[in-house]
Amino acid sequence: MSWAEKFNLLDGIVVLRIICGLFFIPHIVGKFTEPATLGFFTAAGFKPPAKWMYFAGTIETALTIGLVFGIYTPYVATIAALHLFVAAAATYKVTKKWIWVIGGIEYCVFWMLCCVVVAMLHR
Repeated sequence: MSWAEKFNLLDGIVVLRIICGLFFIPHIVGKFTEPATLGFFTAAGFKPPAKWMYFAGTIETALTIGLVFGIYTPYVATIAALHLFVAAAATYKVTKKWIWVIGGIEYCVFWMLCCVVVAMLHR
């Protein structure tokens, strides 16, 4: 696939792929700038929480690069969906809520399903 095809903003699946990748950026930034993030990893039961937090940030960085630039897209999108499944499960363990605006898992589940679509449809 050429660079022009990888960044064809008239192709809906390309736009969805790029969006799925770019949405990881706030998560990456938050891991390093928001002190409450470590508290979340602690509450979710990740041990040791700091190492898991940095590991998640590393994975999210790789996923961002892979999705935005269309590198091994079906595989990266599948890993992104699995990563978001874990994030949703951890969030549910901590909050027991569905609605995103009150700390629930709705956003992670939606984003995970978008990544599944990217994995299924991207050429």
